[in-house]
Amino acid sequence: MALPQLIPSHSSSSSSLTHQPSISPNAVSPYLLNPNFKPFFNSSSLFQSRRFHRLSSLRCFASSFPEKRHPYPPQSDESVRLPLFPLALVLFPGAVLPLQIFEFRYRIMMHTLLHTDLRFGVIYSDPVGGTSDVGCVGDIFKHERLVDDRFFLICKGQERFRVTNIVRKKPYLVAEVNWLEDRPSSDEDLEGIADEVESCMKDVIRLSNRLNGKPVKEAQDLRRNLFPTPFSFFVGSTFEGAPKEQQALLELEDTAARLRREKGTLRNTLNYLSAASAVKDVFPSS
Repeated sequence: MALPQLIPSHSSSSSSLTHQPSISPNAVSPYLLNPNFKPFFNSSSLFQSRRFHRLSSLRCFASSFPEKRHPYPPQSDESVRLPLFPLALVLFPGAVLPLQIFEFRYRIMMHTLLHTDLRFGVIYSDPVGGTSDVGCVGDIFKHERLVDDRFFLICKGQERFRVTNIVRKKPYLVAEVNWLEDRPSSDEDLEGIADEVESCMKDVIRLSNRLNGKPVKEAQDLRRNLFPTPFSFFVGSTFEGAPKEQQALLELEDTAARLRREKGTLRNTLNYLSAASAVKDVFPSS
């Protein structure tokens, strides 16, 4: 039985840029959905970032370039210029993203980044909704240049940003952006909400394993001592195959609101799983 379809607690909506670049990046991401399934919450992705980080480090061990770091100060009122890489996925702060760069204009971008700053903006784009104006900085920490001038990259999500102005469109997008930060939520019990979200995730993992014939065992500590805000980004990164819902979560500037929305999505998914589990008990051969 296939894993359940992700059931968002809200209708996914996100703002868009008027510019919609036409690209075809050969991106391989830990967030990409198995093509045999419809969009769903994949419990295995909760631990994928740790495994993938180890494998990716081996894959790009023979880097031809030294590592660089030129972090931007994450001040929300500061406007900076940032090269943009539109993709059919959503990058969250703290998440690891592997990419293969082969298109000519993005190879140009890579050569520029290697001599300036190993950071660029990952922004969600789809043929129907266009390109969103909120994205996440990808900080390249492993890179390998091949003989045919292609690049293998592994980057990690950093600050979120909002595009305020497109500076140029060729050979690749460059935009002025402002940094986004969550507003303080002093009146909210963020720790309590985060614990509830973790509990829902554990229940989803348990039922997902049961439906797929995997050993049913208690999930490990999913929060890993994360504070509520980074934990909310981690939860959003596990919503595979639902990029519009992920984009809506990324755009929220309130940790409590993000956690509540994720909790609603997980509960809806849990209800679906419970019904599917009951059906499987009645009709074991289904």
